[in-house]
Amino acid sequence: MTSTTRTDAQASARHDADRHDLIRVHGARENNLKDVSVEIPKRRLTVFTGVSGSGKSSLVFDTIAAESQRMINETYSSFVQGFMPTLARPDVDLLDGLTTAILVDQQRMGADPRSTVGTATDTNAMLRILFSRLGTPHIGSPKAFSFNTASISGAGAVTVRRGGQTVKERREFSVTGGMCPRCEGRGDVTDIDLTQLYDDSKSLDEGALTIPGYKAGGWNYRLYAESGLFDPGKPIRTFTKRQLQDFLYREPTRMKIAGINMTYEGLVPRIQKSMLAKDREAMQPHIREFVDRAVTFTTCPECAGTRLTEAARSSKIAGISIADACAMQISDLAEWVRGLAEPSVAPLLKALGETLDSFVEIGLGYLSLDRPAGTLSGGEAQRTKMIRHLGSSLTDVTYVFDEPTIGLHPHDIQRMNDLLLRLRDKGNTVLVVEHKPEVIAIADHVVDLGPRAGTQGGTVCFEGTVEGLRAAGTLTGRHLDDRAVLKKTVREPAGALRIRGATRHNLRGVDVDIPLGVLAVVTGVAGSGKSSLVHGSIPAGEGVVSIDQTPIRGSRRSNPATYTGLLEPIRKAFAKANGVKPALFSANSEGACPTCNGAGVVYTDLAMMAGVAVTCEECEGKRFEASVLEYHLGGRDISEVLAMPVSEAEEFFAAGEARTPAAHRILVNMADVGLGYLTLGQPLTTLSGGERQRLKLATHMTEKSGVYVLDEPTAGLHLADVEQLLALLDRLVDSGKSVIVVEHHQAVMAHADWIIDLGPGAGHDGGRVVFEGTPADLVAARSTLTGEHLAAYVGAG
Repeated sequence: MTSTTRTDAQASARHDADRHDLIRVHGARENNLKDVSVEIPKRRLTVFTGVSGSGKSSLVFDTIAAESQRMINETYSSFVQGFMPTLARPDVDLLDGLTTAILVDQQRMGADPRSTVGTATDTNAMLRILFSRLGTPHIGSPKAFSFNTASISGAGAVTVRRGGQTVKERREFSVTGGMCPRCEGRGDVTDIDLTQLYDDSKSLDEGALTIPGYKAGGWNYRLYAESGLFDPGKPIRTFTKRQLQDFLYREPTRMKIAGINMTYEGLVPRIQKSMLAKDREAMQPHIREFVDRAVTFTTCPECAGTRLTEAARSSKIAGISIADACAMQISDLAEWVRGLAEPSVAPLLKALGETLDSFVEIGLGYLSLDRPAGTLSGGEAQRTKMIRHLGSSLTDVTYVFDEPTIGLHPHDIQRMNDLLLRLRDKGNTVLVVEHKPEVIAIADHVVDLGPRAGTQGGTVCFEGTVEGLRAAGTLTGRHLDDRAVLKKTVREPAGALRIRGATRHNLRGVDVDIPLGVLAVVTGVAGSGKSSLVHGSIPAGEGVVSIDQTPIRGSRRSNPATYTGLLEPIRKAFAKANGVKPALFSANSEGACPTCNGAGVVYTDLAMMAGVAVTCEECEGKRFEASVLEYHLGGRDISEVLAMPVSEAEEFFAAGEARTPAAHRILVNMADVGLGYLTLGQPLTTLSGGERQRLKLATHMTEKSGVYVLDEPTAGLHLADVEQLLALLDRLVDSGKSVIVVEHHQAVMAHADWIIDLGPGAGHDGGRVVFEGTPADLVAARSTLTGEHLAAYVGAG
């Protein structure tokens, strides 16, 4: 062999480093996965499909992404790891070929009132620097434009060592911040309606306080009635100015009340600390109802809702203040930034312009930077997180997406597909958990999990190409080309909900009649004003149940039985059958195993290393004391009942010795929304997004309401489950309910009796009703983007 031939052979031989082109997973057992083994090609787009609860997130997020992040964290020093969240190694035999994983999930952004779209994406930081350099008059550093920084000043003596001598010096300091002093950077102020706290025509002795938990005779009540600061026998309206001040606003004061040393505090600050400091969703229903009634939020009169001081609002560039810039629609702000030609800040203007253009490119140009981050939908939050990755120079990274098309109109899905392909074409591995056939269609590789959900899932049903999936005969393959057909006949409305002059967010004085007694669907591109119209004009209250996308909060001790109120009738049934207290049958109360306190596991904290959770040896993970498990109902103990799937429990509580109508009603609702496979005691933290929303729907179905308002109920639903959801909506309407759905899924649109389409675009290009009528009329007219996509979906010629 000549030297030339040998050189050519060496050049054509594959380098060892290029052989690592697969992510290998062997023996994954996280959550419901059953020894799953898959090989995922790198630098390709892989879509993971399967019914909700089949194990997609367990494989992608809890196994692949979790191990990648854990291994990266281990590269830091022990000192640094002590400040980072500790991650346990996933339950898997082998993970090989992992690369750095970047998660872009659907977790809502923090609901802190000071968190906005601008602060969450660092866009505000760049704007603050811009105004501190170019704004006139000049008012200070970037902190002077930050509504999270308060102005403070101080002076005092400091001790310094200089030249071996200890010298005392007087120092002064001041920080000019941009935080409005009245609302503390929140943009609105809370006022408490005193008439909701007490009846001023009554005395305290007559039970004047009307606050939950302040019953006459209780300690909360005696704190005021026996304080000695005012006469409890006098009507509150006859109190002197001083007495009223002590009653409502007095600072915390130690005093002896009823012979006990206690801290007395005015009623208003006490209510603010005990009730208003809590997350609204975590409150008990009667407390939440009181807070909604007693507390009013009004725009701060001092800053007009801008959150900024007068000085920050006075400094302008080309006639625009930072408050004006943050209130602009992002697409307009991008144009304004492009018009600023200032060489001294050219790199800053370039970076700011690119970030704003990314918002527009990803379909979020209709937002404004002052939009509170907590008000973004799951889809908007996920796309906002994508912003920082679009212009990234990183390659050979694994991007992990959780249903990126949630909240997207069919018109916007193509744009999202282009972004996913762009990330792949830069040399990255893109893993997507998705149900939409439009996204599955662009995959290079598909992993289909199933065959069903929960304990009936957790196995790989198919691995290969999209064409292979179509021919595979799996549940996803069979439903991939499903297309709903337009209804031949629609229901007649039994009245109408009149909305007049709706102006919330971008709505332009919308007048619309939403028909009642039918399935009405409100649609339109993302940002066209659908949620503003429905949630802003149809307040949840008497006769209206509003089920939005706010996440269910709950610890690993919470489960479907506790969340739906199912555990209450079950505990009472066990107590009655055995002649003991209901509290014994709660793992969070008297019946808890003393070793693990009812958690089922004993957790050992190992500081900066991942903690170890070991199944409790005393109760063997059953969570209850051994003596409690001796009590039976229908031949089962409480731990066995909590281990039942909903479908089995529905039969168990329907007849015989265990017959419990109150429990059976709740179980029927859970089965109706497609959660028959969930076990009653499964921790809420292990449920997928779609499962949580359906659990919320099942809970509200027991309420005697006439109108149901649903916000994208198909979110997280497999193609096969959409059919079941439509059947459920039909049953609700046929039982005399009115169902109003905000939705992008064409199958729901085709199934509607009436469609209200908003648009024509997003932000200030939307906010108008562009179509009202039946789905058939919308398809025939094709006058809107929704009409065009629905016509294509149903195959109208």
